[in-house]
Amino acid sequence: MDSVLVVGAGPTGLMLANQLARRGLRPRIIDRHDGPALQTRALGVQARTLEIYAHLGIARNAIDLGKPATGAQMWALGKRAARVPLGPAGRDLSAYSYILILGQDDNEKLLGEVLRKQGIEIEWNTELVGLVPGPDAVIARLKGPDGAVREEAASWVAGCDGARSAVRQINQIEFQGAPYEHVFYVADTEMTGSMIPDEVNVYLWPGGFHLFFPLRGTDHWRIVGILPQALRGRDDVTLDDVVPSIHQVAGDSLSFKNCSWFSTYRIHHRRAERFRKGRCFLLGDAAHIHSPVGAQGMNTGLQDAYNLGWKLALVASGAAGAELLDTYEAERIPVASRLLSTTDRFFRFIVSENRLAGAFRTRFLPNFLAFAMKFESAQRAAFRTISQVGISYRDSPLSESPTGAAGSGNGPRPGDRFPWLRLKLSPDGPVRDLFEEVDDTRFTLIAVGQLGPDGPAPKWGGLVRTLAIPSDAENRRVLERAGISSPSFFLLRPDGHIGLSGGRLEAADVSHYLSRRARLSTD
Repeated sequence: MDSVLVVGAGPTGLMLANQLARRGLRPRIIDRHDGPALQTRALGVQARTLEIYAHLGIARNAIDLGKPATGAQMWALGKRAARVPLGPAGRDLSAYSYILILGQDDNEKLLGEVLRKQGIEIEWNTELVGLVPGPDAVIARLKGPDGAVREEAASWVAGCDGARSAVRQINQIEFQGAPYEHVFYVADTEMTGSMIPDEVNVYLWPGGFHLFFPLRGTDHWRIVGILPQALRGRDDVTLDDVVPSIHQVAGDSLSFKNCSWFSTYRIHHRRAERFRKGRCFLLGDAAHIHSPVGAQGMNTGLQDAYNLGWKLALVASGAAGAELLDTYEAERIPVASRLLSTTDRFFRFIVSENRLAGAFRTRFLPNFLAFAMKFESAQRAAFRTISQVGISYRDSPLSESPTGAAGSGNGPRPGDRFPWLRLKLSPDGPVRDLFEEVDDTRFTLIAVGQLGPDGPAPKWGGLVRTLAIPSDAENRRVLERAGISSPSFFLLRPDGHIGLSGGRLEAADVSHYLSRRARLSTD
């Protein structure tokens, strides 16, 4: 079985190592630091990430540690202007209809505990200093805690080592983009004020914005804002220095009791020219970094790992051909590019110091949002985007067009994440969460209104599990709302995205997909 070296023990590296380990591999995970980060800027966990956490058995722990935020309250010129709800809009789209406020450090702790339970320890104080590619392996030069450099062979190398990625730099992959001109600050505070509890509060003003994130505990908030121009260039800035600007935006009713952490930083918008070079891959911040708008960064890295993990495990175990790995870059580069494009445009708009842009931001935008969020379709669209449940790979080489009618025009299509549904799996059985029944270490064949393939049981090498959905009245109502007709079938990839769909289920169609599209050996 081929070996995998994971470089970087942040959330992305930990997610990838976990996905490999639970599929029978023994990845090696290293990090140049002496231990986990104690303070981190990333703190929003989206619904799609929590769905992945559920398969790891840590979703409940994450929710208990964090603070669910059910919406975003928009303020303009000190007055409540609009609200972007997440709860009602996402109630039928995911079991987690909110954004969970949970710091990157807590996410790392949860993921690290799962990894240790699988018998894999992080090798701290171990730095990648060189890579020598070969036809069958990569020779990694690693500097250990004692300062000595040793050479180790790995079949595959995953660069999860952040914006200054050694894997990316050694492979001479261009990191296209630039820093924004603004300097930002982050502060963990204990405070009271006009903020709406349990929601993200966004304060818009002519010169920019302030974000207030509710943290667990009483009156605990994280503030993210633009450093006033007069303070830029100083390296001794404290919260006291920025409090006047916060009062100017959010009102004098704010009362600060304590500040446990304060830091300033610059934001970049960059994307690696490619996400793979030979036997090396880039994931997370090593592949793309962007503004904090929408709390997408950490979650996007975790989805990079979830996408690559099942593919790399199949290839490394010999169950699939190496061509399957080409689909990682084909699927994730478009996601990163769209995210960079949208967050960059919106970010430049909300930080623009142009007088016209400031007026537009504080007057037109809140009114537009207040009007748009009256409509359920707009609320659902906002939830799909923010939660990342709407990410699709319809143009992927792994997405095969339907062989027959699988639903109405608004139903799920190949490349889409299969919708979250609660269905009866037997005529007299209880209603169950379908996601809880899906084994994400295998493909799942969902047969709607049919038992499964006719004839002898197909030999799919134990890589496919079949779930039959009976076509009773209650199930039909749920399926019709999702645009799914009966009979139909959906072959889900291990990451929950649809690979193949159709009407009447034929084993030959599934076998052809597995061997030709996914490059699997099913003997």
